Amino acid sequence: MQCMEVRGGNGRAEEMLEMAGLRTWIWCRPHQGAEGGGDVYYFSSCASGRISRMLLADVSGHGQAVSDTATGLRDLMRRNINFIRQERLFREMNRRFSEREGHSGFATAVVWTFFQPTRILQLSSAGHPCPLLFRKSENHWLALEQESLEGKDPADIPLGLFHQARFSELEVRLQTGDLILCYSDALVEAVDAQGNLLGIDGLKSAVSRLDPDCPQELIPGLLEQVGSLRSGNLNRDDVTLLLSQVTRSGIPLKDSLLSPLRILAGFRDRTRIFS
Repeated sequence: MQCMEVRGGNGRAEEMLEMAGLRTWIWCRPHQGAEGGGDVYYFSSCASGRISRMLLADVSGHGQAVSDTATGLRDLMRRNINFIRQERLFREMNRRFSEREGHSGFATAVVWTFFQPTRILQLSSAGHPCPLLFRKSENHWLALEQESLEGKDPADIPLGLFHQARFSELEVRLQTGDLILCYSDALVEAVDAQGNLLGIDGLKSAVSRLDPDCPQELIPGLLEQVGSLRSGNLNRDDVTLLLSQVTRSGIPLKDSLLSPLRILAGFRDRTRIFS
């Protein structure tokens, strides 16, 4: 990816992206071969390449309403592209969904932000299935579950359900070779041969049977496993998987030097759009 770029959407995709300190594999299939589905994903890279961000949302509704929502989410990703902290992005997403009416009035979502110099990943979720993290040093998969916030206002609920909702934030320091897997709920809502929901534990068990040293084969292998458990699995909803691997790649000196000019150009573009 290039600096100041936002990539993604809600259509069919199967590709690999390179960012500073990350390599990401993307797999997205809208339900019943539709041109666009309710799963919306985006990746962004800041002006210097130090900040990489991922958004995955499962938006209620279908058709043009979801496409319009996807465009709005892309705009929010771009407006927050140079902010290390992601609280503002979450607040703006919740406000936007709270103000919408009709079929696309709410969404589950997960957002993570990776800061390459420290390899710290921030994670926030709004009612979305929690990502899975593979710790290479421990050869172990675990669920990145957040602790609930205390207080009178609801926390970590789907976007758009409550205007004053709060969203917790989990921070983890990553190492080279670690993997982060984000996915839509079609994976955990699949069933086994006995008709039991797979759930997060079942998905973690399935991915643990695959070779983490071949991350490019992990998504196809996981889809094959889940699909083979019972006929019809993964055919009832949109399916999206986003797998990121921490790498040793750094930030080119040119990107660091050009960062102030890119920020200025981005500010001018936003001013032109919203004036």
